[in-house]
Amino acid sequence: MAAVNDVLRQIKDDDIRFVDLRFTDLKGKLHHMTVDVGIINEDVFKDGMLFDASSIAGWKAINESDMILMPDPASTHMDPFFAQTTMVIMCDVLDPVLGKAYNRDPRSIARKCEAYVRSLGIGDTVYIGPEAEFFIFDNLRYRTDPYNMGFFLDSSELSSNSDTEYEMGNLGHRPRGKGGYIPVPPVDSCQDIRSEMLTMLGKMGVIVEKHHHEAASAQHELGIKFDTLLRESDKMQIFKYVVHQVASAYGKTATFMPKPVFGDNGSGMHVHLSIWKDGKPVFAGNEYAGLSETSLCFIGGVIKHAKALNAFTNPSTNSYKRLVPGYEAPVLLAYSALNRSASCRIPFGSSPESRRVEIRFPDPSANPYLAFSALLMAGLDGVRNAIHPGEAMNKDLYDLAQKELKGVSTVSTSLREALDSLDKDHAFLTAGDVFDDEMIHAFIQLKMHEIVRYETMPHPVEFDMYYSV
Repeated sequence: MAAVNDVLRQIKDDDIRFVDLRFTDLKGKLHHMTVDVGIINEDVFKDGMLFDASSIAGWKAINESDMILMPDPASTHMDPFFAQTTMVIMCDVLDPVLGKAYNRDPRSIARKCEAYVRSLGIGDTVYIGPEAEFFIFDNLRYRTDPYNMGFFLDSSELSSNSDTEYEMGNLGHRPRGKGGYIPVPPVDSCQDIRSEMLTMLGKMGVIVEKHHHEAASAQHELGIKFDTLLRESDKMQIFKYVVHQVASAYGKTATFMPKPVFGDNGSGMHVHLSIWKDGKPVFAGNEYAGLSETSLCFIGGVIKHAKALNAFTNPSTNSYKRLVPGYEAPVLLAYSALNRSASCRIPFGSSPESRRVEIRFPDPSANPYLAFSALLMAGLDGVRNAIHPGEAMNKDLYDLAQKELKGVSTVSTSLREALDSLDKDHAFLTAGDVFDDEMIHAFIQLKMHEIVRYETMPHPVEFDMYYSV
């Protein structure tokens, strides 16, 4: 109740007018319901607030639509984008009949995942540090009518605009294809936009670290500090919200699509992960690259279950236009210190406290609650069953000969393969009742609708390849 009283006191002291209750659906989309502060009291934090969940994709049917939003007082922050003073509270979703966490609520799954780690005795704290990339465009148009399909996107940074006539003149400073990594302005045209994004993240309670231009034209990255699994998942939702809001305020549009542009770098979300117990790093030891046997087996679990993990870490059909062999994408399931071509990398650290694993195949289209939880569950399965990952791969995997590549497994090559793999391999997720079969099957069914829509629609490139056959 102390946390609740602090929230109620802040509402009064800061003259807050509205409270925004936010939750996340299976796809990772953030939703909200704004309520007047006059109805926010202790009972709301004890009993929650009913809402209609029948229109949330992959959730309840119309005949069983009532669900409960349960505000988490530890997640409160202010929304600096609204004209009226508005406090945001992240919510868990409860089943009103059973009176417990709804099994399809991603945030509740993240909570159960953290509890499962503690129940095993492996650790008491899980830290997650994601690195999400995104694109900022000046203009986007698309259409999916049966007789008119296609898209158009534009940014002044794209090399295709090298001869475009602008009203104020074409100044010519823009990144070349795949040549946009950390140049100074004027080649980097979004310095102020990214700084504004960090400022707004800070106002919303997220500890920020850095920002820079990424390798592709119009591609960017913001750095935020790591936190516990649940809190960092919340912060990734805030991250996406801020990126979209600030871009819109500047008259631009941002996207976390992994591969919006053919031929240039795609957007990943490298995930740094570590487990601690009693204030000490579980992943630190005397094995390869200063790792412990526990951390090596954790990597073994991630590699073993990678194809199934892709359903949560790379959950869009567009994800697999980034995860293509032969390009600089982390498709090969190997681990190595420093080597960025491996899908599991051991970043350099000067102390045992910095020991962590970086999983490089996820992308920012992922639902952070589900992706981070699934990665942790795969790693824990590796620890519980002593799944050693074998020898590290210190070579540049992008330059391996075909003979050497035959012995290296890869991630899924399509969302369909990822979902098929998840259907066959998900016992590691249901351990400790963190995920359950019903939720996994609902997720698969939800995503299969996307696959069918994608696979049955003609693509513009097919007209180029086949129209005159």
